[in-house]
Amino acid sequence: MDSIYQIFVYGSLRSGFRNPAYQYLANYFTLLGEAVVQGKFYHNGHYPVAFASTEDAYITGELYEARSVEGFNWAIIQLDDYEGLNVEQGETPLYTRKIVEVYKDGQKSLAWIYWYNQTVDGMDEIKTGDIMKYLQDQNKPHHS
Repeated sequence: MDSIYQIFVYGSLRSGFRNPAYQYLANYFTLLGEAVVQGKFYHNGHYPVAFASTEDAYITGELYEARSVEGFNWAIIQLDDYEGLNVEQGETPLYTRKIVEVYKDGQKSLAWIYWYNQTVDGMDEIKTGDIMKYLQDQNKPHHS
């Protein structure tokens, strides 16, 4: 379980977002490329969230591999903090970090992912399965 040093990111941690927390990936991981995992996106009213699914639905993101075990161990603590996993006792974290099957170029491997850890009831599903495409579509001028 602890010998998995890959991470799959699909949202604000993707390279195109230039999120400050992306530095943890840039400094300690190597981008292997675009990949997909089984799951669905929903919009919680503020931002897109990813939710594990057994349906034939996939989300697109980036697969990274740690350059060293030490770097992974340090960076994952920072990323857990960024994703809000460290909550007070009795509180439910917004996200949970799990191991997931990732598919890149037809090859299957295992990686860590941050799944949304709250209910998605009543949320709109984002059908594209790709946050980048979704946000680009949102920002396009709408013609009446």
